[in-house]
Amino acid sequence: MDPKSYIIYPCPCLTHFFDNSLSSLMLLRLGIKSSNHLFRAPTASNLYRNPCNMSTSDTNKRESVMPEGSTTNDESTNKTSPNGPQRNVDPSSSKRPNAFTELMSAWKKPKSNTAIAAEDAPSRSKSRPFDYKDGLGIYIQHPEKNPEGRVVEYDDDWVVINDKFPKASVHLLLLPRDPSIAKQHPLTYLSTHPEFLSKLRTRAAQVARLAASELRRQYGRDSASDAPYQSALESLISSPEPPTLATPDDASAAQLPQGRDWMADILVGVHTHPSMSHMHVHVLSREAVSPWMKHKKHYLSFHSRFWVGLDEFPLNEGGQANLKLGDWPSWDMLCWRCGENFGNRFAKLKRHLDDEFEVWKKE
Repeated sequence: MDPKSYIIYPCPCLTHFFDNSLSSLMLLRLGIKSSNHLFRAPTASNLYRNPCNMSTSDTNKRESVMPEGSTTNDESTNKTSPNGPQRNVDPSSSKRPNAFTELMSAWKKPKSNTAIAAEDAPSRSKSRPFDYKDGLGIYIQHPEKNPEGRVVEYDDDWVVINDKFPKASVHLLLLPRDPSIAKQHPLTYLSTHPEFLSKLRTRAAQVARLAASELRRQYGRDSASDAPYQSALESLISSPEPPTLATPDDASAAQLPQGRDWMADILVGVHTHPSMSHMHVHVLSREAVSPWMKHKKHYLSFHSRFWVGLDEFPLNEGGQANLKLGDWPSWDMLCWRCGENFGNRFAKLKRHLDDEFEVWKKE
């Protein structure tokens, strides 16, 4: 029968179709999940009325319209019709079967005794799970979608994004988009392809100036050495006809004093053993103050021999000697500013870096 022809009546008086026992009430409620105990929709030949509104003559007709699976009077007294099939009832038991127990036992799935051959078993999907090391691929393939809002700028050859877990106040990544280059190891490729290295340096210098400009925006007002620039900038903006500075390299910028050299606080380079599969160049401020600077490895990866500056390329022997770092996580941590050795005491280094940061930004 078409399942759409089944409906469930909300009236609680339907329990009169069964015995007024708790088991019958539970059976009625559980019947919603069992096709053997659903009620048929009212039709001309098969109509269930609300028992509250049934007349005496209707009551006498209940037996002819009882739902499938209901308990009859004969069944409740263990009697059977002489012309009907005989039930196998244990004569030693005078208890009536529990309707709830019978229903639950009917739901148990029979165990198969036949083993399934390997070739007949359903095949499982062998799709490769996503590797976090490939996480930069989406930015290279579809920068126009601006995944997670991290894309700063892009063109046909490069993508610049904000690092998802920045290790400094400003932390950008420069990604080449050429598929033949994207999966190359930076130490080897940058040491053996001078033409690409030259292009990379030109583009990285532009990104470094962008990072320095952002660093000035964040801390310029706190810097004593940048005060002349900040004062002149304020006067220029307050003039009757303020210029529009689209980029720091505009001709209008020549009207301003140099101020602090923020480019000196920008690091540009790569890791000896990158954590991501796609080639990427880090462009970041060097103060190493960030909520994401959480472990010793984080600090050493930017302030030890694990870090290779872009100005160090090309490396001798294609960078092979630099790949042999040994047990680098055991190296001592040295403050990037004062050179103090903190050994393995990362928590103490973090407190020291916070103090150094307050002094550094006010220089």
